[in-house]
Amino acid sequence: MKDFNYYAPTEVAFGEHSEEQVARLVKKYGGHKILVHYGGQSAVRSGLIDKICRLLQEGGVDYLTLGGVVPNPRLSLAQKGIDLCRKEGIDFILAVGGGSVIDSAKCIAYGVGFDGNVWDIYLGKAEPSAMLPVASVLTIPAAGSEMSEASVITNEDGDVKLGYSNDMARPKFAIMNPRRTFTLPPYQTAAGVTDMMMHTMERYFTKDDDMDLTTDLAEAVLRRMKVAVFDVLRDPEDYRQRAQIMWGGSVAHWGLTGCGISDDWATHMLEHELSGMFDVTHGAGLAAIWPSWARYVMHENLSRFVRFAVNVMGVDNDFTSPERTALKGIEAMEEFYHAIGMPVNIKELIGRDITDDEICEMVRKCSRDYTATCGCLKVLTHTDMEAIYKMAR
Repeated sequence: MKDFNYYAPTEVAFGEHSEEQVARLVKKYGGHKILVHYGGQSAVRSGLIDKICRLLQEGGVDYLTLGGVVPNPRLSLAQKGIDLCRKEGIDFILAVGGGSVIDSAKCIAYGVGFDGNVWDIYLGKAEPSAMLPVASVLTIPAAGSEMSEASVITNEDGDVKLGYSNDMARPKFAIMNPRRTFTLPPYQTAAGVTDMMMHTMERYFTKDDDMDLTTDLAEAVLRRMKVAVFDVLRDPEDYRQRAQIMWGGSVAHWGLTGCGISDDWATHMLEHELSGMFDVTHGAGLAAIWPSWARYVMHENLSRFVRFAVNVMGVDNDFTSPERTALKGIEAMEEFYHAIGMPVNIKELIGRDITDDEICEMVRKCSRDYTATCGCLKVLTHTDMEAIYKMAR
């Protein structure tokens, strides 16, 4: 069991009327002139942006708006936001949307007071000493960025997608109204659940087997998300299950399911190159990579994969062959992905065969020109990365 510090400072306002608190919460956490940051037209068409802006105005909070965030959020828009915030004296950023919007907001918040190129932070060349406070009105449960320390940004110059984590980036508050998720398309709902489950699984698959309560909590999250996603795909306006999913996305990534154990994150690192190169949905990319990663590394802690198969996927334990049980668990996960409309390999993800040259380029980027490794359960070299990509093709 590893020693750990647990830090989860985000205030959560959850429920049908939670949005009414937005002005009070902004002022509580020091916002006077804020940037309302959002994505495409859905937040506008739904009336949410107008409502948030009206509530801010009525609450005496001055604001500017900046839309245009896309999935796999772009560095260029974040840089535009940095310039706008500096020019207008913005002191607080409110992200209205899903993980991409929140990650973009965090990037802007880092950059406003940073003397240099904010991309250097994501490259690991610089550390920020301060940032603007960030908060969110969540509309797409998936990334968990509304309570986590992490953000991921894509630099269009080279299609490079990188993440950066710092506890300063944990949002001050998160407003969560499950009704805002009723209109999410089935594919986006399924991809979101895949992402939040993977946030738990990246922590679950570890060599640290002695923090039993953390493992129990992780398994409960995974089982609950499996049930909830099928109910929501059948009935998109099932408030009860939409609420489970919305809260599940936060629980999966604020750190609770990783207390006392080592994180892996290799599947995320491998997927970042997929979505960076092909601009695919992040959750779908994770589904396409994970089964191959799992088969490649399962012997590093076979008992962990057996436990997953039995306790999460409901596989009967074949006590004569732990390997057979583990493989059945991976196969059951593939069946689950297909049942909710997710791919289980790269061809299903991008609709064609991936080329050897494309694999080589992803390996080069993921390994930082063959200098870096990823993963913890099994530390992956560039040779391992290539093998997993080829297994997943």
